[in-house]
Amino acid sequence: MNRELIAVIDEIGRQKGIDKARVIGAIESALQTAAKKRFGQAENIQVEIDPKTGEISVVSKKIIVDTVANPKAEISLKEAREYDEGAEVGDEIGSLIEMDELGRIAAQTAKQVIFQKVREAEWEAVQKEYSTRQGDLVNGIILGMERRNFLVDLGKTEAILPIQEQIPRETYRRGDRVKALLLEVRRTPKDVQVILSRSHPQFVAKMFELEVPEVGEKIVEIKSIVREPGDRTKIAVSSRDKAVDPVGACVGIKGSRVQAVVRELRGEKIDIITWTQDPRVFIAEALNPATIEKVGIDEEKKSALVVVADSQLSLAIGKNGQNVRLAARLTGWKIDIISATEYEKEKAERDRDIKAALAEETEAQRQQDEARAAAQQAE
Repeated sequence: MNRELIAVIDEIGRQKGIDKARVIGAIESALQTAAKKRFGQAENIQVEIDPKTGEISVVSKKIIVDTVANPKAEISLKEAREYDEGAEVGDEIGSLIEMDELGRIAAQTAKQVIFQKVREAEWEAVQKEYSTRQGDLVNGIILGMERRNFLVDLGKTEAILPIQEQIPRETYRRGDRVKALLLEVRRTPKDVQVILSRSHPQFVAKMFELEVPEVGEKIVEIKSIVREPGDRTKIAVSSRDKAVDPVGACVGIKGSRVQAVVRELRGEKIDIITWTQDPRVFIAEALNPATIEKVGIDEEKKSALVVVADSQLSLAIGKNGQNVRLAARLTGWKIDIISATEYEKEKAERDRDIKAALAEETEAQRQQDEARAAAQQAE
């Protein structure tokens, strides 16, 4: 029995990745709970398991006193000296309890508590391991779907890929392999949940770290990244080495690197631009693939007016405003776009207004001068 217990403890440790000492501690706690249920909560019962032999000792400890007031916690000096002739008042003495005395109910209680304690230890082990990996890429196997959330086997634990963290229109079958961002580790009263994401912008950033050595080595830095999952991502990059073109490094020879990321994202479009401190240039680049003619900025309001050729207007704005919306998020500037025709029309109107205002001002000045001259003549 004792050897079987150690074998079970070793097996639990291997399967669940839990330290052997923790498993033994959980079993000791379970047996202590069972013993107290059998003999009373007031009993000072201690349980120890030899980690080498598996031998279990259950000891009821009592304080030696002159007059016993609490039989469950105290023992008289006379009775104590029947076990130990050298016993003295104030000493603690223990008596072994046979495991058979725990009974069938106590054994069942022990099993339940063991299960709970081992499960709690497993949760702690999962939380400890995966908390340090938050923000990293992980690989798993799809186990199935529950309430539109995919369950993913990561090896040592199961993770959840929630519906809101999935790429729209993406489907999986049981047994499919999946790559995702380890987004969060949540501790709940019932378990530990490992949450994955494929829709988070950081998932794309980590994919570039994987596919582009210069990004992984921090030679090329991802300064900003925004995304509408399943449709388009915009990423701004800069280089710490003047000899390295950040956009070229991310694109790769014949687009090999960026295409590897696009395939993982199931065809999502990716615009890679060079980050710069010049807001005019940065805003123009952010509106890629549209060609920009002029960019005017208001630094105080952090807003920009962008002028594009008439033929480029719809491309600059994008379907349902997606391109300009992502560009605004990428740069942090409010962006308004107008066509060259509209700009020239507004410019002409502004010019007319300015000319009219100047003419009014000139006329007012002329009238003032005439009135002043007349007043001087009258004097």
